[in-house]
Amino acid sequence: MSKINIKVWPSYVGCFWAVIYAVFVRFYQAAGGSIGLPGRLAEPEGFQMASYIAGVVVMIAGFYLLGLVKPWGRTVPSWMPLISGKDVHPLLLLVPMLIGCAFAIAHGVSGIVTKILHLAGIITIQISGWIELDVRRLVLWDLLVYEPWFIVMGILAGMAAWNYAKETTFLHPFLRRSAILYVCLIILLTALFVSAIIFDFQILN
Repeated sequence: MSKINIKVWPSYVGCFWAVIYAVFVRFYQAAGGSIGLPGRLAEPEGFQMASYIAGVVVMIAGFYLLGLVKPWGRTVPSWMPLISGKDVHPLLLLVPMLIGCAFAIAHGVSGIVTKILHLAGIITIQISGWIELDVRRLVLWDLLVYEPWFIVMGILAGMAAWNYAKETTFLHPFLRRSAILYVCLIILLTALFVSAIIFDFQILN
């Protein structure tokens, strides 16, 4: 596979964005941190483990972004037995990145839409797993911190994936059409997320 020259900044910024969230939100909460958690959890140990796992997943996603611009993302490193020196097929990087991008954007947009609806009094969100909870404060944390992070992460992942795809020759005939279909998929996924949240949590006033 030929050497790929691509714009690298979305991958580096995306990796940094992922590491910041993983360390200062997920790993912090996994260690017992309470900022951003306006209440008492029913099962704090389970939440801490879930936060730790989420942090690990986010860290992996960040370093996956680097794979789009680093040599080890194109050729298997020499320290890996049996497969060292083999070319990494572009779709092995591109497909997971596009899935993650779609999920992140749909998650963030649907979260913001439903939180705004909650603050406007159109729906009431009921959240389980808490002994005590200030729902309004949690909604504001989601609206101002968590959901925007997902949107920015999704955009950076999408930009990195697009740059990578443009430099992958055999994908050129499919880029424009696939991009339109992909945007439609994100819109559909966002609508499904919004519907799921409303139907699961809505209590009409």
